[in-house]
Amino acid sequence: MVEVTEAPIIPEKAIGLVRRDEYGGVISYVGTVRDSSEGKRVVYLEHQEPWSVIARRELERIAGEIRVRWGLNDVAMIHRIGRALPGEVLLVVAIGAPHRQEAFEACQYAIDRFKEASAPWVVECTAEA
Repeated sequence: MVEVTEAPIIPEKAIGLVRRDEYGGVISYVGTVRDSSEGKRVVYLEHQEPWSVIARRELERIAGEIRVRWGLNDVAMIHRIGRALPGEVLLVVAIGAPHRQEAFEACQYAIDRFKEASAPWVVECTAEA
């Protein structure tokens, strides 16, 4: 499950989508907007307009790579676009798996790949500390 939204994200939604009785665990990551960057206070963070179109495709690609590489089908990723304030959730990744090792690896992979893909589209508004 992949979702791109302007609404606030509820992490438990993604976690609930990948939870199964036969799984030994669900690994999740909740990425938030930091309140500072390079010694400056972050006022808000948002992605440039073209990103809203590209984001879903990138998340689907990453989920597909996880299916192929680790054989995991229960992958949920929710990404918030638009303006977000410090402390607000920007990304949730949840992976359900029979064993924790592949779930941890797949979750780390998803985070790294997504950050790599989204970096050019991020606009961060900072003010002096």
